[in-house]
Amino acid sequence: MRGTGLLLAALLAMVALTAISEAKIRSRNSKIRAGEEEFHKSRRQQYRKFKKGSSYTHVPFINSEDKAYWLKEGQTALREQLLVSPKVRQAKNIILFLGDGMSIPTVTASRYLKGQKTSRWEHEEMAWDKFPYSALIKTYTTDSQVADSAASATAYLCGVKGNLGTIGVDENVSKENCSAQQNAAFHTDSIAKWFQDAGKSTGLVTTMRVTHATPAGSYAHIADREWEDDHEIVDDGEDDIGCDDIAEQLVLNDPGRNFKVIMGGGRRVFTPNDVLDVEESRYGYRRDGKNLINSWLDDKRGRGSSAAYVWNREDLLATKTNDTDYLLGLFAYSHMDYLVERDTSMDPSLPEMTRAAIEVLQRDNNGFFLLVEGGLIDHGHHGNKGIKALTETVEMDEAVEVALSMTSQEDTLIVVTADHAHTMSINGYPSRHTDILGLADFSDEDYMPFTTILYGNGPGYRDPVNGHRPDPTNDDLHDVNYRQPASVPMSSAAHAGDDVGLWAIGPHAHLFTGVYEQNYIPHALAYAACVGNGLTYCGNNRFRRNYTYRGRLQRWRPLG
Repeated sequence: MRGTGLLLAALLAMVALTAISEAKIRSRNSKIRAGEEEFHKSRRQQYRKFKKGSSYTHVPFINSEDKAYWLKEGQTALREQLLVSPKVRQAKNIILFLGDGMSIPTVTASRYLKGQKTSRWEHEEMAWDKFPYSALIKTYTTDSQVADSAASATAYLCGVKGNLGTIGVDENVSKENCSAQQNAAFHTDSIAKWFQDAGKSTGLVTTMRVTHATPAGSYAHIADREWEDDHEIVDDGEDDIGCDDIAEQLVLNDPGRNFKVIMGGGRRVFTPNDVLDVEESRYGYRRDGKNLINSWLDDKRGRGSSAAYVWNREDLLATKTNDTDYLLGLFAYSHMDYLVERDTSMDPSLPEMTRAAIEVLQRDNNGFFLLVEGGLIDHGHHGNKGIKALTETVEMDEAVEVALSMTSQEDTLIVVTADHAHTMSINGYPSRHTDILGLADFSDEDYMPFTTILYGNGPGYRDPVNGHRPDPTNDDLHDVNYRQPASVPMSSAAHAGDDVGLWAIGPHAHLFTGVYEQNYIPHALAYAACVGNGLTYCGNNRFRRNYTYRGRLQRWRPLG
């Protein structure tokens, strides 16, 4: 009995202690809730004040936008659209602008940023917004729902979809498969080669290394996009003799060696590892001892052609483009600098490079193909640095304007598109004339503000502070290295699988009026320019035959 009594007493003591503990927990939780309620109360007041202050009644619109305004605007747009008619003739020239990672939200946000600077705000237009034809492009690859810049380049330049990380080869070549790379049956020729085969000139301009994924798609066949020079191949344990690296293919192989214009960054992959860079105190990357810049010059001089190699803005602007057959410009050791950080006395802008490229290529009366890449849009997004991505997009907009001013819609087809999307989005309900790089709204859950631009993943992710989402109120939102918040932490933001936009103007631009696979793009371009082995506007070997009509012999002739 005595043991039972002791056990009962112990149980009662435990119950009492549990009750005390639970009371303490309830008291502590009550204080926490009270603190949270006070926190949310203050935030709620700020939220209401913010929403009241951003009422549409207080927004200084550019013009009155009542019913009459929008009815007039709609009728004006309709009249303009009714005047649009296809230009059905051969495209002598094709200029393809590629915004790397330029998702549709990127275009919208960049338009707003441009509008902030011109005071046209939401009514602003990008150069390509005014193009008469547009389409959506599906970007998935043969092995992934979300593309990278390598596989997508194969699609929109070669007309064939391939695997992630590979360039200029079909799905039979997996990443880092050097032996498969050497099988010419798996190689995919680009539209640049089709132009060269037709006796026309070709060029490329980029803000990236000229051996990076996008430009490489126009001339290289490689099992790994990282194999830009021989040391990368060797470090992966592969044969750098059997597998030519991308820089070698650009300078020594067809069609790369025949490009009339090559401009961008990336000197390091062209020079030996015992040669110092002309601008930076760093050595080249090549272990094979080759100086491919010298090789490029020797090749062009051996052809009896006038060739110019430049590595800074001053030399580029001093180049006599009307007397230059070949132009090589390597303006950075690696990638070129962002517009917001660029030394403009040393590095040319994308519009300046575009102008020089067109001046050289226009010397060919047969026509030309030019690829222009705004590559740093993508790098800005990878870092969740919206201001860099958007300013690079606006700079590409200026380059498009240059191309429009130097060419005619009657003989030049200009296409603007992207290779893949990014996870950047435009969020909340920001009032009209709100800074696209600023705060959009307050959450109605935690009553804290959030930025208009947000990312799905990337280095902009921030750990909670005292259990709450970090408050961006006091952040320097216009710092060039400011990272907009991201939902999922990653060292570098991943791409997105959205369809991307395409805009076209000029001969046969009407071929882009729907939703297409990305590999459709070069087929349509080739048709317009009458190049390649597929269907063309001028006909091809299969259709170039004389025929009889109403008893009379008709001779085939090109329609352009």
